[in-house]
Amino acid sequence: MEMAVYQLTKDDNNQYICPKCKGKLRLVDGKAVQIVNGRADMSSILPKYECDHCGIYFQELLGSGFYNEYDLPQKKKAKKMVKTGDLQPMELKRDRNNQCVCPRCGEMMDFVEGQAVRLVDGVPDMENVKDHFHCKHCNSTFRRLAATNYFQWSEK
Repeated sequence: MEMAVYQLTKDDNNQYICPKCKGKLRLVDGKAVQIVNGRADMSSILPKYECDHCGIYFQELLGSGFYNEYDLPQKKKAKKMVKTGDLQPMELKRDRNNQCVCPRCGEMMDFVEGQAVRLVDGVPDMENVKDHFHCKHCNSTFRRLAATNYFQWSEK
């Protein structure tokens, strides 16, 4: 696979422009070295020029004045969290994987079956005595109301 390199040009305002769409490139300063998949990512320390229109960025090759083109990582959309005060008791049913959709964040949460009382540091731990759902994504817990299939958000 052949990779194209570019020599970036500047506009009248002395700002780099995208060689593809001719739009202005945004300078993003380098950061500290990051560990990615167990390896040091040295490219993160270099500044880059991003084009939001094309979804690409350019990074200089070893101070040569030539720039490699890379795809910008897709940004995850921020999920809307339902406020805990807006959560009414609701019927929750687990699927065959012992999970259901979290009413607060929309991710899958796990069903935790009730367990016997355990002593923790000499004190009875009543936290997991009754069945409940726990979401590891938003750290919400939904506890069963009496002997129904209705669950309500709980602080613990």
